[in-house]
Amino acid sequence: MKFVVSSTEILGHIQAISRVISNKNTLPILDNFLFELKNDELIATASDLETTLITTIPLDASEGEGVIALPAKILTDTLKEFPEQPLTFEVDSQTLAVKLSTENGKFSIPGQNGDDYPKNPEREQDSIVNITVASEVLLKGVNKTLFATADDELRPVMNGIFIELNNNDLTFVASDAHKLVRYKRLDGKSEVESSFILPKKPASLLRNILPKEENPVLVEFDDKNAFFTLSNYKLICRLVEGKYPSYGSVIPTNNPFKLTIDRVELYNTLKRVSVFSNPASNLIKFELNQNELVVSAQDIDFSISAREKLMCQYEGEALEIGFKSVFLLEILQNISSSNVVVALSDPTRAGLFLPYDNENADEDVLMLLMPMMINV
Repeated sequence: MKFVVSSTEILGHIQAISRVISNKNTLPILDNFLFELKNDELIATASDLETTLITTIPLDASEGEGVIALPAKILTDTLKEFPEQPLTFEVDSQTLAVKLSTENGKFSIPGQNGDDYPKNPEREQDSIVNITVASEVLLKGVNKTLFATADDELRPVMNGIFIELNNNDLTFVASDAHKLVRYKRLDGKSEVESSFILPKKPASLLRNILPKEENPVLVEFDDKNAFFTLSNYKLICRLVEGKYPSYGSVIPTNNPFKLTIDRVELYNTLKRVSVFSNPASNLIKFELNQNELVVSAQDIDFSISAREKLMCQYEGEALEIGFKSVFLLEILQNISSSNVVVALSDPTRAGLFLPYDNENADEDVLMLLMPMMINV
């Protein structure tokens, strides 16, 4: 088995799939890439048993067919040091030794039997659901929600993105019980009503490979696994088991007080003022009056405080409400419009953060943040 490939081409592909490989693999073979030469194509696989990422690498030339497992770290570290040039890989099928040849040098890498690599899960045909989604829609849905997922060992369902399909829209939801993000796309519709919870790691991998994808993505899932098919990549992942909480019931519907403010101005003010908040609570206070917002924070232990006034549009009665600055900054960072609308009802109920104008007419973005008690 022998093939010739561009050094930058193979490096780009294996760096993308190498993010799957865990530092603490239960099976030593999983510290390797699986290379399969078939029909003049090189198929490279990386897996941690829960998530598998497969890519197809174009070749300049090839001879024979077969599979070989190659050590991921050695291969990646070596390829990083090559300038753009053709590389020749020759695999000895008896000893599993691999010779990597360049114009000026030869490198010897020990291989392992590719047949020992775990097999990919099969689709359960009787329960499979599939939908074709524009790559931009999938990327936006993951980007808008991933930051709001939890790290909760007791409630694993909160550690992923809940993806809900119906014939009206495609909805992405994430929450850590303090903040919640709901991202709807009216241009992503399914004939079948269904849902699944996408774990954080495969969601991060999708975020890395989707920006280069121009074609629609085929998304298939059954009760246990999801399969994402892109032009040059295929991602297979085990889904989070369990029922996602009823997120709709926590979104307050009657929010009569509306604040419209410049998002970047508010973000920069929060960055400055939050330095003076108590490190344990990160509490910052909003004081709202007619067309004026006062943002303040204090740390009594160190006798420090900060207070800044901002001009805004505000409709409603005078109101004081507290938020955790870390979460609020994350929310403002993930809203893309220049102005943000904050919808409030009273200091004990969640605040809704909405873009003043959506980038796309087919999208509906809602972010929610639970308030904090203000110590008077």
